[in-house]
Amino acid sequence: MATAQPTVTTRGKIFNRPTWTTGIGSWLTTVDHKRLGLLYICSAFLFMLLAAGEAGLIRLQLLTPTMKIVNPDHFNQLFTMHGVTMVFLAIMPLGIGLANYFVPLQIGARDLAFPRLNAFGYWIYALGGLMIYTSWFLGGAPDVGWFAYAPLTSLSHNPGLGVDFYMFGLFISGIGTTGTAMNLIVTIINMRAPGMTMMRVPVFTWMILIMSFMVIYAFPPLTIAFIEVILDRTFGTLFFVQEAGALPILWQHLFWIFGHPEVYIIILPAFGVISEIIPTFSRKSLFGYPVMILSGILIGFMGAAVWTHHMFTTGLGPVVNTAFSLTSFVIGIPTGIKIFNWLGTMWGGSIRFTTPIIYAIAFLITFTLGGITGIMLAMPTFDAQVHDTYFVVAHFHYVMGGGALLSYLGALYYWFPKMTGRMMSERLGKIAAVITVIGFHGIFFPQHIAGLLGMPRRIQTYPAGIGLELWNALSTMGSWLMGIGLILILINVIHGLTRGKRVGNDPWDARTLEWETSSPPPYYDFEVQPVVNSLDPLWARKHPDAMHVTPPAPDAGAKYDAGGVHIPGQSWYPFLASAAIMFGCYALMYDNFILAIVCGLFFIFTIFGWAFEGVGGHHVHFDGAKEHA
Repeated sequence: MATAQPTVTTRGKIFNRPTWTTGIGSWLTTVDHKRLGLLYICSAFLFMLLAAGEAGLIRLQLLTPTMKIVNPDHFNQLFTMHGVTMVFLAIMPLGIGLANYFVPLQIGARDLAFPRLNAFGYWIYALGGLMIYTSWFLGGAPDVGWFAYAPLTSLSHNPGLGVDFYMFGLFISGIGTTGTAMNLIVTIINMRAPGMTMMRVPVFTWMILIMSFMVIYAFPPLTIAFIEVILDRTFGTLFFVQEAGALPILWQHLFWIFGHPEVYIIILPAFGVISEIIPTFSRKSLFGYPVMILSGILIGFMGAAVWTHHMFTTGLGPVVNTAFSLTSFVIGIPTGIKIFNWLGTMWGGSIRFTTPIIYAIAFLITFTLGGITGIMLAMPTFDAQVHDTYFVVAHFHYVMGGGALLSYLGALYYWFPKMTGRMMSERLGKIAAVITVIGFHGIFFPQHIAGLLGMPRRIQTYPAGIGLELWNALSTMGSWLMGIGLILILINVIHGLTRGKRVGNDPWDARTLEWETSSPPPYYDFEVQPVVNSLDPLWARKHPDAMHVTPPAPDAGAKYDAGGVHIPGQSWYPFLASAAIMFGCYALMYDNFILAIVCGLFFIFTIFGWAFEGVGGHHVHFDGAKEHA
């Protein structure tokens, strides 16, 4: 199937290619969901590399009881920045980046509903993360753990700027996350292709929809907590000042009302990825699709009802502990349903053991182990014994690292040919996957045992002769092995970009609409609007007899008339608005209120410019009819 080359008209001139897609300025002003998705993904992997370096120093420090790689103050900064980076700047934005890129393609849409809001969401996230990392050069990074418990964040306990960087950086990043979540909800609800009912929406897109609603619920309490600490430290209020009669435990409630839904905000897109990979490489439709959707919705609801299991040792009493213990048990049921459905999809399938499904299988094993230890920690009596030990560190990483990270690495291999038009090396990919997975378990499985032996988390060293040497040595050596695996993945990405085999639209024989358009997709996504009449629309078109459906004709979708298709125009305002917010936060940190006011006024100017900018954009015209081979 060949498509005539489109021309582009902009300001009355005709070009043979989209001239607005070249140069650095085009990336700073882009509102294209695919470009913004790539920016999210690349930024998240860059932050992940930084977090991996921090983790490497932590593990090197704990190799033996006598190591003196970093002093206690720097160690506190390292584990804080590692946690903040992985949770807020790497793993979660990876899911949002994949959503940016593939949700419109999966539902047959042109772009997200609000392209400029989408650009603003990316830039405020990226600049917020950059702001946090400048703390290393401007007086010291935050050193209060990734959950920053009060009163450790008060000026009397922590007079430096590290806590301010934490609060301001994550505050402004959260603004972008919330805006993007609203954008995704509107897009999925309103912009689906003709015939795509909600029960024909791909599972990945469904999980993004549920995740977005969870963001809308979870981020406001965290934002309130950030504002209260900022007011305490900048303007002298007393929200968390214990000496003034405040209750610092309020921070824990506000943080964990966000913090446990955050686990599912991170893991639900990973569930969606696995639900795309396993059916494709098992050559079967997803087993129990309606139940998979229902279980995701139940996770969304129940995720908001378990936050106090992080606080079993704070003295809330047996009634509260029992109630949240029960809800923590119950939330394991819909998660278990998903695991059985993935296994049911693979059962009897014609499995092709490619790199993506190797990561999917590793995810199933690792996440199940993390879920088992999660049920253990849901018992208040057991939690009291291992709370704040390395057992909790191991559990957390099995769920977040083994769950989300391994699935996103599978997503990288699965969707790389769609994003680039090239294939990564399967042989190198499998070698890297095996090394990475073995290294991951080498790091974190020994930490279960170290935790049961009583090793506290967040300690810079430990005494010799108490049985911890072996487990820490194994954990550190596992980090070296996983580091080799991640380096091989990076080499494979570079090789794929430069020398990878060129592929067509659908190299995996996949099932969803993103594989119907070219690789990489054009800036207008689809020349003919897709029409959907089954759960697996692309499979229905390729294998109608096996699917027992009559696919729509290839030209059943609406062709674009002489006016062409509108492409949203570039805009500087999202980037400028984000920069104004970031520099305003710097001004508040350094008590430069005049500069803060100037940045506020400039932000207002950008919002007015944004509002009155008009629709703008470009129109794509197709020269000639679509041809069929």
